[in-house]
Amino acid sequence: MTTPGIEPDLEAFYTVIQRRRDVRGEFNGEPIPADVLERVLGAAHSAPSVGLSQPWDFVLVEDETTRKTFREHVLTEREVFAETLNSEQGGAFSKIKIEGIMESSLGVVVTYDPGRGSPAVLGRHAIADAGLYSVCLAIQNLWLAATAEDLGVGWVSFYREPFLASLIGLPEGIRPVAWLCVGPVTELATVPDLERHGWRKRRPLAEAVHRERYGTTP
Repeated sequence: MTTPGIEPDLEAFYTVIQRRRDVRGEFNGEPIPADVLERVLGAAHSAPSVGLSQPWDFVLVEDETTRKTFREHVLTEREVFAETLNSEQGGAFSKIKIEGIMESSLGVVVTYDPGRGSPAVLGRHAIADAGLYSVCLAIQNLWLAATAEDLGVGWVSFYREPFLASLIGLPEGIRPVAWLCVGPVTELATVPDLERHGWRKRRPLAEAVHRERYGTTP
């Protein structure tokens, strides 16, 4: 299906954005072709970064023991979160799968090195988190490239940073920003899991757009 007035390449770009999903249960475990993985990581490494510091690294985790250890930690943290919920929230949360660590083909831990390029990181002197934002841009590039390659990506965030840093041997001061589950999928869901399970609905764009000052609508 084409959209009148939009060039095919541009429409394909927007289609990738709309297809992107946080994948949990749809991984099929098949290997990622080496050339595809190289392209996806290359897209991530092409992200813009404050002061051209490129403060990210990508730790590729295939070892089953490491993944099992991480999954056990994640499930423990799931229970910690579940204990903070009321009965209605708990019922909704109980239906939500939060990770695909063992089902996915690969774990990619994306890290942040705040010391890279220091002390004079151009553009970071007033906003200390600008380097962290740069890492998030790399993650988004990876995610969109993976979607274009018909791969799924799931961002696991139920973990304690010191645990994951120790598990994969990160040097002191380097932060693990994300464990990404990556791999071929049976499908990409048309509706996000959290929306499908009634956890939360998307906000309309109109509610997020302000004119000149916060709280003033267009």
